[in-house]
Amino acid sequence: MTLSAHFGDRAQISESWGERTVDVDAADWIELLTFCRDSGYEFFDWLTGVDEPPDVFGIVAHVYNPSTHDRLLLRTTVSHADPRLRSAVGVYRGANWHERETFEMFGVVFEEHPYLVPLLLPDGFEGHPLRKDFVLAARVAKPWPGAKEPGESGHGAPSRRKTLPPGVPAEWGPSSAEPPPPDAPSAQPSPASPASPPPASPESQASAPPEPQASAPPSAPAAPRSRPPARPEPGEPASPAPAAPTSSPAPAPPASPSDPAPPASVEEPDG
Repeated sequence: MTLSAHFGDRAQISESWGERTVDVDAADWIELLTFCRDSGYEFFDWLTGVDEPPDVFGIVAHVYNPSTHDRLLLRTTVSHADPRLRSAVGVYRGANWHERETFEMFGVVFEEHPYLVPLLLPDGFEGHPLRKDFVLAARVAKPWPGAKEPGESGHGAPSRRKTLPPGVPAEWGPSSAEPPPPDAPSAQPSPASPASPPPASPESQASAPPEPQASAPPSAPAAPRSRPPARPEPGEPASPAPAAPTSSPAPAPPASPSDPAPPASVEEPDG
């Protein structure tokens, strides 16, 4: 008997990418698992939950038929207000640990489970981490190990605006409305200096001819120092002071050919 013939309208069967999915109500969950096991789907692969706020949690199980190599994805839902479902351990014993993990991560209570206690979380842990309303406060409560954002390592690119992890209330950390911090002033590049030639090797220095030394320009001759006049002996007349040298007039510039010649003076004969 097929699934559609056994469940009729109580099961919605769909197929995607070569794998069939069967959706039933929570009241038909154990009956669906039992029918699949008796139909050859003897291998229980995994079971987990899906938070679908605001109304329900999805419960998903994957089973396998070793003879035909077919797979089935089985799904049901429970309410957010009272997430309870009958345990599948009586049908598939391998569902034991999967239901314990789903219980502590999502808070779904599997009734008639033989040992429904936390599997992974430490004693005293409060809340269900895989619920979408669970506050992920790890990066707000204490520094995150390592540099995960630009600028957190103290060097490199400036830090971006801080954002809160999903689910953290706005009052727990920096507000998303805060403007981003100003970028650090970047160092202005210094003007490029002329590249200095590489040092010459000893071989090239030995073979290269000596460079001529630049001679200094000749300096003007120093003016002779004037000697003070000799003091006259008693009874001798004082020698006259030397006359100050007179500067000769500067010669007139030669006349250019285009300038008109001055008229020659004509001497009048004596009358």
